[in-house]
Amino acid sequence: MSAPDAAPEAAGREAWLAVGVTTLVFFLSVIDVSAVNVAFPSIREDFGVSDTTLAWIISGYNITVAALLMVAGRYADSLGRKRLFIPGVMVFAVGSMLSGLAPNAAALIAARVVQGVGGAIIAPTALAVVLPAFPVNKRSTVIGLAGATGALGAVVGPAVGAFVTDVWSWRGIFLLNVPLCLIVLFLAPRLLQESKNPAATGRVDLLGVPIGTVGVGLVMFAIVRSEAVGLGDPRIWALTVAGLALIVVLVRRSAHHREPLIELDLFRHRSFASTNLGVAFYAMAFTSGFLINSLLLQELWDQSLPTTGKALVLSPLVAAIISPFAGRLADRIGHRWILAGGSLLCAAGYVSYALLLDGSPMVFSRFVPLSVPIGIGIGATIATWASAGLADVDPARFGTSNAMIRTTQQVCYALGISIAVAIISSGSGDTDIANYRLAWWFVAGAYTVSAVVIAFTFPAGSSSERSAAADPAVAS
Repeated sequence: MSAPDAAPEAAGREAWLAVGVTTLVFFLSVIDVSAVNVAFPSIREDFGVSDTTLAWIISGYNITVAALLMVAGRYADSLGRKRLFIPGVMVFAVGSMLSGLAPNAAALIAARVVQGVGGAIIAPTALAVVLPAFPVNKRSTVIGLAGATGALGAVVGPAVGAFVTDVWSWRGIFLLNVPLCLIVLFLAPRLLQESKNPAATGRVDLLGVPIGTVGVGLVMFAIVRSEAVGLGDPRIWALTVAGLALIVVLVRRSAHHREPLIELDLFRHRSFASTNLGVAFYAMAFTSGFLINSLLLQELWDQSLPTTGKALVLSPLVAAIISPFAGRLADRIGHRWILAGGSLLCAAGYVSYALLLDGSPMVFSRFVPLSVPIGIGIGATIATWASAGLADVDPARFGTSNAMIRTTQQVCYALGISIAVAIISSGSGDTDIANYRLAWWFVAGAYTVSAVVIAFTFPAGSSSERSAAADPAVAS
């Protein structure tokens, strides 16, 4: 059935069970990414390939997801969220199985691309397919639970990857997804309700689809390649310019096309426009910050993998605990100060790293305690970004709007990592504490800009209050 014109007053038991089904897939995708990093040495030993080739196991997945997110979100709203979510889980399961059975590195990279296609479909539909069943004042809570699940996946991913690789094989990291996806495929048709944009015709700008896909793909490819060849390489700039040119063409087409790939009028919502700008800087800081800390522990401080895992686990664990409460609070008071305050807490944590850490290992005496404010800040923000962007959007366009926000995140995640790698590898080498301090200042600066953007541009109050102010009938 089509999405209702008005949000429901309450959500039933089946709606909450549906949330459990969709977040299970989200949990799997997060675990998969974080667990694969731990398995790199075993994969290298099995296939006898270079680190550059191994990097494409991650990059192939990320580029595919970023390139297809907008297309998947637009078709989800047009054709139906449930109609796309279930095939997306199927593709993800097939990609996981092929990854686990891959006979060589090339086959593994190709299988990860297949997995990325499934991930691109799942990302915008997993929330969009369940949110219409909830009233406006409960949606941030639902997204907060999804965020907590993602943070928990980041916590257990490295541990699961290490355990499965040790007792079985790195192949088990992928193969374990298959039975869990089958459970989701059994439950989803029974629990999920179909919803879509009731005004959709089922058609999308067929020329805009390849333009947008190739444009975002080229930008992502350029960013990922820059980690190996450097940001100053002319090929990187050529790819970036070509990708941005295609995106400009897509924006111009979308402004005049009857069925655009990008629905530009979404940016008329201050909350949506502010979220996209703020999350761009936040995403640059988020993934690069974790990478910098992992490199610090393993390369500069020469810590073992188990010690590194223990040192990095506290921040995501705190985030997983905080995230559901942040969602509930955002439902009550609004998103502005939760996002701004959380981002500033993250910035403060990285400033403390830059000021209080040096080349001598201080893992549990300083590093771990200093990570607590970052965990609180991430818990307040990581899922709140998604609910902020969707706060004032018509439920009929949840898929499209969620996909656009996630595309911004994916591209800026990669950009932040590329910048961090460039900073750390500059100067006197990978083990120079001065380079790490400069990288921490970059992360703190990006978090601070994100906080300032939200504080000055995001609308005040909760989405329910803004809805009531816009429509007096809602208040009565």
